[in-house]
Parts: sequence; C-alpha cells; structure tokens
Amino acid sequence: MTPTTLFYIILTILILDFIVDKILDALNAKHFKDKVPQELQDVYDATEYKKSQEYKTTNYKFGILTSSFSMILTLGFLIFDGFEAIDNIARSYTENSIIIALIFFGIIMIGSDILTTPFNYYKTFVIEEKFGFNKTTKKTFWLDKLKGWFMMAFLGSIILAAIIWFYQTTGKHFWLYTWALVTVFTVFINMFYAKLIVPLFNKQTPLENGTLREKISAYAKTVGFTLDKIFVIDGSKRSTKANAYFSGFGSEKRVTLYDTLINDLEEEEIVAVLAHEVGHYKKKHIIFNLAASILITGFTLFILSLFISKPILSQALGVEKPSFHIGLIAFGILYSPLSEITGLLMNWFSRKFEYQADDYAKITYKAEPLITSLKKLSKNSLSNLTPHKAYVFMHYSHPTLLERIKNLRK
Repeated sequence: MTPTTLFYIILTILILDFIVDKILDALNAKHFKDKVPQELQDVYDATEYKKSQEYKTTNYKFGILTSSFSMILTLGFLIFDGFEAIDNIARSYTENSIIIALIFFGIIMIGSDILTTPFNYYKTFVIEEKFGFNKTTKKTFWLDKLKGWFMMAFLGSIILAAIIWFYQTTGKHFWLYTWALVTVFTVFINMFYAKLIVPLFNKQTPLENGTLREKISAYAKTVGFTLDKIFVIDGSKRSTKANAYFSGFGSEKRVTLYDTLINDLEEEEIVAVLAHEVGHYKKKHIIFNLAASILITGFTLFILSLFISKPILSQALGVEKPSFHIGLIAFGILYSPLSEITGLLMNWFSRKFEYQADDYAKITYKAEPLITSLKKLSKNSLSNLTPHKAYVFMHYSHPTLLERIKNLRK
C-alpha cells in the first residue's frame, strides 16, 4: 500500500463517519414533533412541549454548523498538509523528539480550542441562556477554560512524554508499559476524582443533617450499604440541569448530589435516585466499566504497537520524516471504526445496567418515586421524549424515558 492510498482511506473514513452521523441526526430530528406516548403525557404541558421542540431543533441546527466547521477544518488540514506545517514549526525549536511531540500537540490542542471557543460561548450564552438553562457567568466560563488548558498541559504532557519515552526505550513492548501507566492513572482518577479534580471547578459540601440525610441513611442501612460520604455540589453555578453520581471505591466511595437535584425533587424521589446509584454499585457496574475500559485501552495500545513504527502512517499525512506523534494521529483516524464498535458495545452494556439499577431501586425502595423523578428531570432539561431508534442505538448510554418507565412498571 502506498501513502497516497492510505491518505484516501483516511479521508474516506472521516467523510463516511460524518455522513452517517448527519443521517442519524436528521432521522432523529424528524421525530421531534411526534405525538408523545400516553405514558409520558404528564411530562410536558402544551407550552412546555413546544419549548422542548424548539430547544431540540435549535441544537440540531447548531450541531450541523459546528460539526460541518470541524469537518471542513480537518479535511483542509489533511489536504493542505497542515500537520507537516505544524511538525516543521515544532522541529524548529528543538531536536528532542519528546519536546517536539509536546509542542506539536500543544499547538494543535490550543489552536483547536481557540477556533471552537466562539461556538462554545454561543452555545452557553445564547442557546442555553435563551431556554433558561445557563447560570454560568463570563468569569466562570473563562476560568473553566484556563483551568482546562492547565490540566491538559500538565497531565497530558506527563502522560504523552512517558509514552514516547517507553516507545524509545522498550521498542515494540512500549504498549505494555503504557498500559500499566494508563491503568494506574485511571484507577487513581476513579478513586480520587472527587477530591482532586472536582474542587478545581466546583464547591462540594457534606449534605447537612436533616430529614433528607436521615432518609438516605435509613435506606442505606436496609440494603447493608455503608454510605457516610454524601456531598452536595453547586451545579447551579453553571446550569439549572440536575444530576447525581457515584464515585470512588472502598473508603473513598461517595455520592454527590447536584444542588439543582435537591431543589427539583421531593425527598422520596431523591432517595429513589440514590437507590438507583446504589444499584450500580451493588451490581458491580462501576467495577465492570473500569475493567472494560482498561481492557479496551490495552487492546488499542497493542494494535497501535503493531503499526506505529511504520513510516507510511506519517507519510500518509504528508510528513516525510516518520515520527511517533504524526503516526499517532493517522492511527487514531484509521482505528476509529473499530473504536466505534467498542463504543456501541459499551453503550449496550450501559443501557442494560441502567435497567438493572432501576430494578434494584424498585425492589429495595419504590418504583413510583423513581418514575416521577425521571419525568421531572426530563422535563427540566427539555429532553427528547421520542428519539429515533437508530439514534438511540448509536448514541444513547441510557434507555429512553419511555423504556425505563415501562420496565419500572412491570
């Protein structure tokens, strides 16, 4: 195979992925005005349903604009040898391959972020603002951006430098050392995410004593679940949308409730949501997802090790001097169809796990408050109640609201 042939394969993968994605979006958009199923008639009134349709349509049109811009930029970069230009800039500063790679990815990441920031700004301060979701101040928006850059530069640089060093010193076995590093990092982040990362962006406070905490503690005791760490996060700092999540293991396990969730739901409904989260823990879903992620990473790195040393990867992107960082980009595009398959598989498992967690909440607590909480959360986020089945299959990590309610009422 010649570099030119591989170049056209890369272009084909990118274009086909874009076309499939746009077809799915269009199919989904055709269902925006479908009649709401009988089981969901009480989610929206007429005015609210019209607002949800407008919100979905606005996001659909905006998504076409942003994805098209991204696609044109990517194709232009490939066709006009943008990667070679940035590689030459990076090489003009040093001959150290690790530093070259850091400069190369630094330019690409920062450049990409600068180009997409106007879209993110518009999404936050125009679209989300228009529909009553945005609570983010301009100061918070820019501080989040700076913090994100810092984290990307700090953590990304360390991991990338280590991977290239492994490649230089261990050759074809670099993937094993990289896998070990990524595994340790992944487990560490899963354990201490709430302690180390969340405080950079949000304030967390222990749930105060009162009837809600008493009800949560009482439920936890009935299922033999030790839950001492219950925190409230100031999600209202950025949005009116609500959430709750489980994080950590062992002594570090905790439940975090958004303050918007506490404001939107009744106490019984919050306990039902918590029972669902406990179900994920009891059913070992968190462990499964972590293990699956580690295995998929190992598989990906192994495949990478088979191809990364081949000059044709760099040459296909217009860079004559082979390098790890250019080959990594070419491999990432070529691997994307396989990555899509593993993503679909993980989404299938995720939807299955959501049913299991719902069943756990139904058996150990009550079904009805979970149903009403799901309806309220869908209403408050103007969710799509009638998504296309193909779109759900490709993109949803959770079953639809209708499917979950039918399952809870069995």
